[in-house]
Amino acid sequence: MKALIIYHSQQHGNTGKMAEAVAEGFGDGATLWNTNEKRFDVTKVPGYDCIAVGTPDYFSYMAGTLKTFMDDIYIAERNGVKGITGKRVVLFLSHGGGGRAKESFEKLFNRLGDVVGETVESVGSPDASVLDACKALGKTLAARL
Repeated sequence: MKALIIYHSQQHGNTGKMAEAVAEGFGDGATLWNTNEKRFDVTKVPGYDCIAVGTPDYFSYMAGTLKTFMDDIYIAERNGVKGITGKRVVLFLSHGGGGRAKESFEKLFNRLGDVVGETVESVGSPDASVLDACKALGKTLAARL
């Protein structure tokens, strides 16, 4: 089983910590990709069985790099790339207390496939309970394959 754990993390690293916990819960076969460091080539998505997506909430919207990822997905599909959607998907999000990006984030990434489990949220730096929830999310993703 192969999981793509794609996320955006910078400044405080909160979403990155959550991504690492999801990967730990999933186990072997998890690939971590921080879109803040490099754009992901979506033609590689068919090589993954499932996807975990994490974003910070920036001004009540997801990170722009993840919106770009979904734009790239759309373009690749239009160009005939198969196997990009229809995946099992889990979501996680960090924010400073607003969390208003959650609804649009869930709606957009629902397009990748079947969202399993509840979106895990962290207000500020993820505490032990949030990290445990992220590990459980990774386990849920693996179990649903």
